[in-house]
Amino acid sequence: MSETAAKKPIVIIGGGGHASVIIDILKQQKREIVAVISRDETAQRKIFNGINVFKLDSEISSFSKDDVVLVNGIGTSPGSKIRTNVNAFFKEKGYIFETVIASTAYVSPYAILEEGVQVFHGAIIQPGVYIGCNTIINTRAVVEHDVHLGGDNFVGPGAIICGQCKSGENVFIGAGAIIVQNVELGSDSSIMANALVVGKIQSNQRVYAARSMIK
Repeated sequence: MSETAAKKPIVIIGGGGHASVIIDILKQQKREIVAVISRDETAQRKIFNGINVFKLDSEISSFSKDDVVLVNGIGTSPGSKIRTNVNAFFKEKGYIFETVIASTAYVSPYAILEEGVQVFHGAIIQPGVYIGCNTIINTRAVVEHDVHLGGDNFVGPGAIICGQCKSGENVFIGAGAIIVQNVELGSDSSIMANALVVGKIQSNQRVYAARSMIK
């Protein structure tokens, strides 16, 4: 993203918990947030205080694509493509999505992050990593060397992706999941919280953590 675009005011789409984390990061970085677009009620979240909140997506059009950048603050869940569809809709209209990196995250200068990637506090992204557009790397997640993540992925809090793994588009990796080295994850697959993945995962496949019976 250009130096000029990075300094533009920001419009955030979404008003839930994910958006609140984004706002917290941006406020710490002294970025200007001119509006939040959300159908959800934001009054109970103090972090939204002082920010103009609009209800309709169409109200984004009141902000010129040349004057602002967008941030997708919509959360995600396994199999959901709401974030993907929102990004595609506004990209077609010519808007740019800001890449957001928390100040406490480590991103190697030898990693490549595409437009709209979000990296939360404590996350680590090592050399040789490629992260596709609109992907979320959540709190304290680790993406090791030479990993290639497709667009619209979600990497949950504390998840670990070991070296040279590869994922397709719209892959969900839940909190605490571990993907061992050299594993490939097919598009639209979902790795649920705390699962351990040691082999190739097919497209649309779901992987769950092993469960023990408690008597």
